[in-house]
Amino acid sequence: MDKTKLEKELSSYMGRLLRENFGRGPGGVFTVISPPFITVYFKAFLLPLEKALLDKGQVIYVQKTRDLLMETLIEEIKGYIQLNIHLDIKEFYYDWNLELQSGMFIMIHSDKENIANHSYRNQKLLHKEVEEVTQKAEKFPHNVSSYLLDQRTLLIIREGIMVTIEKELVQLGFEENLTLAKRNLEKRLLYEHSQSLEVILDSKVTDILVAWDFHKDKSTILLILNPTS
Repeated sequence: MDKTKLEKELSSYMGRLLRENFGRGPGGVFTVISPPFITVYFKAFLLPLEKALLDKGQVIYVQKTRDLLMETLIEEIKGYIQLNIHLDIKEFYYDWNLELQSGMFIMIHSDKENIANHSYRNQKLLHKEVEEVTQKAEKFPHNVSSYLLDQRTLLIIREGIMVTIEKELVQLGFEENLTLAKRNLEKRLLYEHSQSLEVILDSKVTDILVAWDFHKDKSTILLILNPTS
């Protein structure tokens, strides 16, 4: 099956899955398959009850409810991809931008030897900007890599970013609280640097989503772009 058809089928599946489990599906789902990565970006995804809660300032409650539901959906998604696309998903990341009513899933499968060339202009400058943001939030990362999967989808991976107190919080079982705190902090810092990111990438940054795997000391950032030239 060709790549475009696979992406459309996976987008349809993700839309159905979200609709069946949340009660309402997203307005649009955009999937990119670029080994070893699969990214799913969805827009116009906010339930009426969630909107009412957000209007009352209950952002944390909405995030916690979604995170709880995702604990069961992740395995279902992995199983679907293994059965239908024959890929073994090893890492799964997700995040929401409730203000923009958007969200993302990032999956990394096991075939890491076949990473395509995703280099782009000013890639090293982008990495320096991400290192600066990361140092403000945690510490200077051990490694930053990035992959321009298509014209509008930039995936950034950071490794070795956690400070000692964060690792201790994970050990004590405060992973959920740490996630909620870091979502607010890191996104705020990234948006503060959005103008610099746009100059480097020669693209408008229309959305920023961030997720972590604390046990791997690893983080993914998804930038949704609108090229200006």
